[in-house]
Amino acid sequence: MGFRKEHDFLGDLEIPDDAYYGVQTMRAVENFKISKYTISSCPELIRAFAYVKKAAALANMELGVLSAEIGKGICAACDELLAGKLHDQFPVDAIQGGAGTSTNMNANEVIANRALELMGHKKGEYEFCHPNNHVNCSQSTNDTYPTAFRLALYMELTNLMEHIKYLQTGFAEKGVEFADVVKMGRTQLQDAVPMTLGQEFSAYATTIGEDGQRVDDARKLLLEINLGATAIGTGINAPSDYARVVCTHLRNLTGLKVSTSENLIEATWDTGAYVQISGVLKRFAVKLSKICNDLRLLSSGPRTGINEINLPRLQPGSSIMPGKVNPVIPEVVNQICFDVIGKDVTVTLAAEAGQLELNVMEPIIAHSLFRAVERLCRGCDTLRDKCVSGITANKERCHDLVVGSIGIVTNLVPVIGYEKSAAAAKEALATGKSVAEVILEQGHLTKEQIDTLLAPENMIRPSRAHL
Repeated sequence: MGFRKEHDFLGDLEIPDDAYYGVQTMRAVENFKISKYTISSCPELIRAFAYVKKAAALANMELGVLSAEIGKGICAACDELLAGKLHDQFPVDAIQGGAGTSTNMNANEVIANRALELMGHKKGEYEFCHPNNHVNCSQSTNDTYPTAFRLALYMELTNLMEHIKYLQTGFAEKGVEFADVVKMGRTQLQDAVPMTLGQEFSAYATTIGEDGQRVDDARKLLLEINLGATAIGTGINAPSDYARVVCTHLRNLTGLKVSTSENLIEATWDTGAYVQISGVLKRFAVKLSKICNDLRLLSSGPRTGINEINLPRLQPGSSIMPGKVNPVIPEVVNQICFDVIGKDVTVTLAAEAGQLELNVMEPIIAHSLFRAVERLCRGCDTLRDKCVSGITANKERCHDLVVGSIGIVTNLVPVIGYEKSAAAAKEALATGKSVAEVILEQGHLTKEQIDTLLAPENMIRPSRAHL
């Protein structure tokens, strides 16, 4: 393999001849050996940069600051990135210093070198198409990186919404399947009042759907961009009408209703949208983890736990206890949720760390949010496919727990009053008798009246018992 020599103001480096990246990318690769997640691992970010660079080239040609030959070469190279080509040419670690400069220059160099080839030149002949002078014309890392990040995150959140919907539908289907399975509801892990297993699973579907809507609401914040701000928001080195023109081109290319921020100085350092989105992801993770906790409790046993539902039996659960099967899918989703919650702390601290006219911590914000979204997508699919879809109900167990529960005495309060109901509950607990037996012995109601009032199907919807 041959090498070509490239230079920047720090000196010369040898670059592999087949590499489309250049000297600044190589320096970043040498400096940032951190996460092993490279920019190549996030295709949407590469595509987003291609949209930004193509929109900039179109705007610069329209405004007369970039020749048609160079501009068209840049656009053609961007089209290849949009088609999924050359993504392996982004070796820079996602976690990096420099506020994303290394990522921006990685994009500039790949686009420049591919444009050079398309124009009939060799890689590295930057006098014909330069990464800074031409691909980065009228731009700065400080407006291209945030804009590309926002576009990519918007696309990833759109994808997440589909996975959330997929999981929601899975719970909703079980809500229908279990509609006639009467069981005991619980508060504070104590018997409460009857409900159906279908109601329980329908509630899971509802809460997941709510979080899908919150993701949709939050992602709209990403459509306000600072492209045209250049270094700090003043627009230095860009034509006077550049921000408007480039935004128009970006809107046309992406089909998204992007708009230029009213205050580009504020928009260049503001990371509030990321904090809000991270909070929404944390909200979903917290609620999803709670649901997984419930699934583990409801399936506990099989002989000594609640055992109202059966989870799919996927793998042996112990190296020492034969026959043991663990709720491994809810457990792994719990851990995904813990990871997302932790990443929210990272995003919060990184957003707070902004200083003056720029927040240099956006790379870790981007890495945290992309990874959080990716894992939630996989978690939603895994939970539905490997767990929820295969859940079955133990109807007889659910029925027996209701009949033997003390909580059903609640339905008698409107008829015999709170005090008599409480006394009956106390005696039932002390003697091991059922509530129905105690009420009958105390002479408060006849057997027919008790059977009617304590029929499970009469206690699972709004009602006030009466004789």
